[in-house]
Formats: sequence, C-alpha cells, structure tokens
Amino acid sequence: MFKLKENGSDVKTEVIGGLTTFLTMAYIIIVSPMILSEAGMDKPALITATCLAAAFGTLLVGLWANVPFAMAPGVGLLPFFTYTLVLGQGLSWQTALGVVFVSGVVFLILTVVGIREKVVTAIPMSLRIATAAGIGLFITFIGLKNMGLIVANPATLVSIGPMSRPVLIGLLALFLIAILELRKVKGSILIGIVAATVAGALLGEVALPDAAVSVPPSLAPIAFKLDILGALRWGMVGAIFSFMFVDLFDSIGTIVACSYEAGHVAPDGTIKKIDKVLEADAVATIVGSLLGTSTTTTYIESASGIADGARTGLASVVTGILFLVALFFAPLIGVVPGFATAPALVIVGVFMFRNIKQINFSDMKEAVPAFLTMILMPLTFSIATGLTVGFLSYIIIGVFSGDAKKISLVMWIVGLLSAINLAITVVH
Repeated sequence: MFKLKENGSDVKTEVIGGLTTFLTMAYIIIVSPMILSEAGMDKPALITATCLAAAFGTLLVGLWANVPFAMAPGVGLLPFFTYTLVLGQGLSWQTALGVVFVSGVVFLILTVVGIREKVVTAIPMSLRIATAAGIGLFITFIGLKNMGLIVANPATLVSIGPMSRPVLIGLLALFLIAILELRKVKGSILIGIVAATVAGALLGEVALPDAAVSVPPSLAPIAFKLDILGALRWGMVGAIFSFMFVDLFDSIGTIVACSYEAGHVAPDGTIKKIDKVLEADAVATIVGSLLGTSTTTTYIESASGIADGARTGLASVVTGILFLVALFFAPLIGVVPGFATAPALVIVGVFMFRNIKQINFSDMKEAVPAFLTMILMPLTFSIATGLTVGFLSYIIIGVFSGDAKKISLVMWIVGLLSAINLAITVVH
C-alpha cells in the first residue's frame, strides 16, 4: 500500500520516522490550547480538539498522498486567531472559527481547480531552495531558543543565554545526534530526544506527572460552535484573506522543503503528489474548524522524521495514531521538555540548509531575492513574511533588469497578493 521498497524504506524506518516527527511536534498539544484558551475557549476541550485535528490531518495526508508529512493547528496562525481577531478586533471565538472554516472551503476550491498547484510550480527554483534553507534557519532559531542557548536582549535583540543544566543537556544531545548521524545510526534524532529527557529527569530538570493516563476531555464546549454566517460578512474579507495567505505560503514552504528532503521532487523540479497534499491540507482545516481549533496545516517538524529516514505515508499513519494515543497520555507527553526536542530542530535545520549550494549567488537576480527570503524568516519569526519579501524582490529586480517578460502571470498575481499581505501586516 505504501510502496516501501520503491521508496527505499522499510517498516522499522517508517515507524521510527513517524515517532520522531510526533515527539518533535507534540508540543502543539500544550501550546495550542494555551493560546486559544485566551480567546475564551474551553482549555480541556481544546486539548482534545488539537489531538483529533492533528490525527485526522496527518492520517489523511499519509493515506491519501502517501507522503511522510504531519499536520496540526498551525503555530503561526494561533496568535492571529486569538490576539488579532478575538482580542484585537473584538470578534467572538465562534466567528473566528467561522473565518477559519470559510478560508478552508475557499482553499479547497482553489486546490481542486489547480490554482494552488500552479502557484507552487510558478515559484522559481532559486526561491524554492531558499525557502527550504530559510525554514531551516527559522526552526534552528526556534531550537536554540527552546534550548535556552539564545535569549532576548533589549540592547542587541538576542544574546547567548546562561550555561544552565538544560542548556548543557541540550548541547550534549545535539552533539550526540550529530555523532550518531556521522555513524549512520538510524533513529539518531529520536535517540537524542529520549537521552535528553532521561538526563533531565535524573538531574531534576524534568518534573514527573502526577498521573500517566487521563480520560480525554469532552469536545462539547467548542465542537460545531463556529459562526459561519458571521464570518461571511464583508468586514471579514481581510481576516479570511490573511488566514488564506499565511496558510498558503506556510504550507507551500513546508511542503516544498519537506518534499526535497524526502526525495519527492522530479528532475524537472515538479513536486510529486502536491495536489493531494494540498487537498488534504484544505480538508484538514475545514474539519479542524468544526472540531473547534484554528487552521490545520502541514508541519515543518515533519522534516525531523524525514531526516530519520521516513519516506512514505506509513510514517504519517504512525504519527497520526500517536496523536490519538496522546488523548489518553497527555500528562506523559508534557514530560518531554523543550531542551530535549530543541537539538532535533537544530539538526533538521542543518539538513534543510544543505541544498543552498544550488543557488547561483553570483547572479544578483537570484541572490538578492533568495537571500532576503532566507534571512527574513528567522528575523521576522515568520515563514510567510520571508516568502512575501522574496517574491516582491524577485519581481522588482526582474522588472528593472529587463526580464519582466520572463515573469509568469501566476508570479505577478502572487506578487500582488504579497504586496497586499505586506500592507495588511504593516497596518496591524
């Protein structure tokens, strides 16, 4: 069913890859309810909604597209949902869920008619590679931040943090993973995560839970409570557009990056099965809004499982099942600390950066847009912003260098949407 031999994989490798992806992104089970509950939603119910939305989306993309990708409520859109729509614009969380639903339906329509796929294929190769490298820098930044190696500094924005025990454990785990990778040990990232967690527990840095198993909280307070009619008002167009834009380029950026890592890119640069992945992404968003959570999207943490050898949808099935199991073991999931998963993110960042050599940096028409795409993702803490500026700079430089005719119609449309999104971002 999953064509393991054709993809150069086996059951053991896929299981390890799926487990690694799950452990790397399991933090969303805690983060999503924490942010969305500030919008007035029931936190216990949000835990269940998060697990179910992640399980549904991940199982769907694994079975439908046979790719080792995982889905869950998007981290980048959670703050937009709570702090911009609900707390900032005064919408009810029910109407905000309606906005998520409508954006998902529009996305599904655009996907079925092939517009989303055309957007991806219209992106120049240099920007695709820069996107992967930029996301690598972005998640490396997140990893170093979670580890505590870099901290906020009012004078320099960031600086090196104190060498605490969690930081030292994280660094040792990072070196352990790197050494295991050098020795071609399968499951190196997973071994590093487990080793760091065990070390943290032995040194008193990881608090053991009061109970290992808990009954999943009821979905009743938030499920099917979305206000679709309220979201269809003219005043909601901007909010719907923002959700669509961020999800579009976050998911495309992630799909492009993970497809390169998984070997799902044809010699001509075409990404295999991207139509099915995008369809699953849209359907997962719709289902997630019905369950009571924000936009569900493809997760860049999928790259950690891919780095551990995952190549097929079997890894996604494993990850999806683990999200269902997590419904009953939420206390144990919370035991894995940020400094234990941080080294995995750094290593994945290294893997995603290695294709940068394919960009022709001697050609400024390629170099400037690619560089801005890469560097602005971590510096603005936004994948979408890096892509937006990258697209706009590519078009501007192309026009003034006399290559305007080489820019496709789709890229012109993407550029227009990028300009609108940038204007909306600046205003907010």
